[in-house]
Order: sequence, then C-alpha cells, then structure tokens
Amino acid sequence: MEVPLESARPGAARRGRVRGAARTAIGLALVGAVLLGCGLGEERAPRSPTPGDRPADPAATADAAEAAREFERDLTAAVRVAERYWRAWFAQQGRPFTPIRRVIAYRSAGEVRCAGEPVPANNAVYCPAGDFIAYDVRWAARADRAIGDAFLYYLLGHEYAHGVQVRLGIRYRYTIAQELQADCLAGAYLGDSVRSGELRLEDGDLEEFRAGLAAVGDEPGQPWFAPGAHGSIAQRTSAFFTGYRSSVGACDLG
Repeated sequence: MEVPLESARPGAARRGRVRGAARTAIGLALVGAVLLGCGLGEERAPRSPTPGDRPADPAATADAAEAAREFERDLTAAVRVAERYWRAWFAQQGRPFTPIRRVIAYRSAGEVRCAGEPVPANNAVYCPAGDFIAYDVRWAARADRAIGDAFLYYLLGHEYAHGVQVRLGIRYRYTIAQELQADCLAGAYLGDSVRSGELRLEDGDLEEFRAGLAAVGDEPGQPWFAPGAHGSIAQRTSAFFTGYRSSVGACDLG
C-alpha cells in the first residue's frame, strides 16, 4: 500500500508479501493473539525499540536495517492517515476531535501496562484511560513480513477505531459487537482513504486484508462468549468490507 505523499516510500515490490491462498502458516501463528481488549489503562514507556531481531551476520545487516526503516515508515504513515481521516470525519459531524495521545512500540511483556495488568507479547491494544495504542514491535514486524504492509494499516485502523468509539461516547466494553464495529470502522477509514486518493492500493493489498482478517478471526467452534472472542473469520471479514465499501454510516454508530 502506498501513501501518495512526499514522505511515502518508493512503490517497490514488498518483501515477504503473501497472496490469497498462498498465505503461509506463519501468518496465523503470528497474529493469533492480536487485538486484546483492555479497560482503563496506564503506561510505562519502554526502552526505544527497533522492529524485528537484528541479525548478527554483517552481510545481512543492510537488508535488515532497510526492512526496519520501511516498517517504521509504514507505521508512521498508517497513524498519520488515520489521524487525518478521523479529524476530517469528526469535523463533518460538527464534533471536536483529539488524536490518540501516543502510539507505543514495546518489545516484551510487561513494558506497557493496561488496567494495571502487563500487556502480553505478540499483541496490540488500545487503552482508553491512557488514550494510547501499544503494539509488540517485533511481532508486528514479523506479521508485516509474513502478510504484507496492508496488514499494518488494518491493525492500526482497528485499534484507532476503539479510540474513535470512546470519542463518540460509546462505553468501552470488550464485546464481539464492539470488536466487529471496530473492524467496520477500520474498513471505512481505509476504503474512504483509497477513494479520496490519500492511500493508493498496490497489487495484492485487498488479498492482504483478507489474509490478515483470516489470521485474526476466532478459531472455528469458539463460542461467542468465550474470553478473548472477537468474531469468526467470516464475521470479521464481513464487518471490515462492509465499512470498506460503504463507509462509516454502515457501522451502526446509531
């Protein structure tokens, strides 16, 4: 996915891009714990992280450094586009908007706390009281390599959507309904941003969205009331693409 702005990275072929049925098993393994719902939060700033494990082999250092820089550019662009999109949408509704206060990268469990509990590894969260998004940078970088950069835009879009729910006065509760609404809002921000020209789809980006949604969907047979349930693959895919095609009005905001 490209951001057609001066700071966008060149539209070169992505490393490790995964296409449709060719999605590797690593995508499921990496993303299975994503999108934890947290309640009131507090943060402890982690040490300055860099994405992925840096290789010890000097011959691989340049490639790894470039991959890390590309990952950081993608994350920065995803946050910037989300902020710009929601600021404009709130203005259209005649409502004030304040961007989410911080987006924090961490490298291991316990560096960031949510509701007094350590945020686990291999995860991404939004904490309403602290008004921040936190994500495991090494896990996210591996998911980026396995699925593709479009997944990062979805990941940030989903967590940012939880912040939007709070700003709209929706009581933050960890339910499938709110998780699916966040998927719909993430789809709306991405679909509208593509239609406006703020984002430009590259070949395979829609397949990457589908691969990412398949990776984060609940396991078949998991009850809707089970702890940690977010919705089946079919439910999450339907919610996301409903928002993607039809914008925010299709996301049951009332």
